Amino acid sequence: MRFRQIHLDFHTSEAIPGIGSRFDKSQFQNMLKAGHVDSITVFSKCHHGWAYHPSEANEMHPHLHFDLLGAMIEAAHEIDVKTPVYLSAGLDEKLARRHPEWLIRDANDNTNWVDGFMKPGYHQFCLNSPYLDVLIPQIEEVVRNYDADGIFLDIVGVRLCYCHTCVNELRSAGEDPRDPAAVLALGERTYANYTRRVREAIDAIKPGLPVFHNGGHIRRGRRDLAGMNSHLELESLPTGGWGYDHFPLSARYAQGLGMPFLGMTGKFHTTWGEFGGYKHPNALRYETALSLANGARCSVGDQLHPEGYMDEATYRLIGLAYREVEAKEAWCRDAKNVADVALLSVEAAVSGKAENRVDRTGTSDAGAVRMLLEGKVLFDVVDLEGDFAPYKVLILPDQIAVSDGLAAKLEAYAAQGGKLLVTGHSGLNEDGTAFAVDLGIRYTGESPYKPEYFRPAFELPSLSSAAFVFYSQGCLVEASGARILGSREFPYFNRDVFTFSSHQHTPNRPENAGPGMTEHPNGIYIAWNVFEDYAVKGSLALKESVLYALNRLLGDRRTLQTNLAAQGIVTLAKQQAENRYVQHLLYASPVKRGSGVEVIEDLLPVLDTEVQLVVPEHITRAYLAPQGTELPFTRQDGLVTYTVPRFECHQMVVLEFD
Repeated sequence: MRFRQIHLDFHTSEAIPGIGSRFDKSQFQNMLKAGHVDSITVFSKCHHGWAYHPSEANEMHPHLHFDLLGAMIEAAHEIDVKTPVYLSAGLDEKLARRHPEWLIRDANDNTNWVDGFMKPGYHQFCLNSPYLDVLIPQIEEVVRNYDADGIFLDIVGVRLCYCHTCVNELRSAGEDPRDPAAVLALGERTYANYTRRVREAIDAIKPGLPVFHNGGHIRRGRRDLAGMNSHLELESLPTGGWGYDHFPLSARYAQGLGMPFLGMTGKFHTTWGEFGGYKHPNALRYETALSLANGARCSVGDQLHPEGYMDEATYRLIGLAYREVEAKEAWCRDAKNVADVALLSVEAAVSGKAENRVDRTGTSDAGAVRMLLEGKVLFDVVDLEGDFAPYKVLILPDQIAVSDGLAAKLEAYAAQGGKLLVTGHSGLNEDGTAFAVDLGIRYTGESPYKPEYFRPAFELPSLSSAAFVFYSQGCLVEASGARILGSREFPYFNRDVFTFSSHQHTPNRPENAGPGMTEHPNGIYIAWNVFEDYAVKGSLALKESVLYALNRLLGDRRTLQTNLAAQGIVTLAKQQAENRYVQHLLYASPVKRGSGVEVIEDLLPVLDTEVQLVVPEHITRAYLAPQGTELPFTRQDGLVTYTVPRFECHQMVVLEFD
């Protein structure tokens, strides 16, 4: 998989004339060179339904008069740029108006993406309808006729559908379309059938050609869905609705699947389909560096002008980032993430639900990742099938119900010395009545008060001793063999029409109302959904309480410590074949612009970043990459210490060992 990819959107209405009229082979090649691009995804078929090449399986765009796809592939291959080919699988607006009976319908017979035909926008097809028999020949035609380096199929996934085809199929099988479980099960079968047919069709022509099915998010816990692809492309445009939380969370999970993957951002100020919108070059430098630091290749989204010329400003912008990526590739190939902590994803633990296009991150997962990144904790994200053994601490955030199988796995993990950090409702059995793992506490029910207060029995690093408000739902527990690290305090009453005080919540009643944080040989329990709370409220007391617990659990087993500020990101990877570690330092500070858009503009130099590293190997050399500058370090009793005098945006430190 190439490191410097472009995803070149080309969704072009039939109402626009002159399609491809200004395409020029030399200009196309020159822009790819200016952008330091080594792979570009080009279009066979767009969301409007048109083909951009002569076609018997589809119809060529009415205002295109030559083989644009073929010309792009030929031009790219001449300069050693790969060309995966894109087909819109879930959307085809041309066909939607001819066969509205093939579209996905909700229980009220509304279509999606837009709910009718009097609004501008696309309508999604049901892949259980005859439409699939139209789509497969379109894919076959591209694979047979063009030298594609892969196939990218868009807008697909497990869907809930109440179209006539799906309703009739359920009823014919004796199932009830009013049963959500039956509808979801059919959606699962429909998607599996679609991916199987695609794979069989391609392999009959070009066996093993890479295929990716894009749904905008890689669902944690669904290894079966991930395995329907040859590789993964993590669509994650920070300004386009994904935010800056999504990619680190998604990448840390993808790394554990053992599949090649890339991180896909965009050149846009906002999101797909924005003409004339550009993010600051520093944002793209940071986002591509973030991909490298998380073990991913890079992809940047662009959209071609209908007349077919490549935008010079875009490729100068991309080139500033990809020039740096090109210089760093050698230290990013076959690099395995080093982690002390595993985060068991809430999304993975409740992965049976249908896809949610809005909530790609999840509040508990997002809050946990924010704390781990800000606390400079080395971590992976795992699912229920993951191997917990390599990790020193396993986090069960907020909402992890424990089945009998998971309980046995956790017991084995604890028996070999692993430690648990459990919060809120996590750790309870599937009935929600008792803890399924031994933490030296007994569950007595949900707290009747919300919010509540936590009074730690330890000093927080940044705050004096106090009772701190925790906004999320709390669980009541009794200690029966656990040490109490902090207590809860109730408010005088819940805020109600007849009982309220001041502007927000009721103040604390300064009385011990039971344990709020406990410690047991198996781990630490915190009695609130603290990660969800942090994602929503971002309270400093939440983060410092959790990091205190993690530091107690890790003790002197923590691999890396640094003084890098909260907005900085630290990762550590190991290139075993090269006998070296690569330690990544990143720093940028997103700010809000407009209504809820986070942007990165200024990249300030970071001075005197101190790092302490504990690794089993004998470190013999340290240097900065890609600069090659030697970096002084000390080594004593397995502790390697060094200081990076100055970096901007991204710096790699390479540590070679015997």
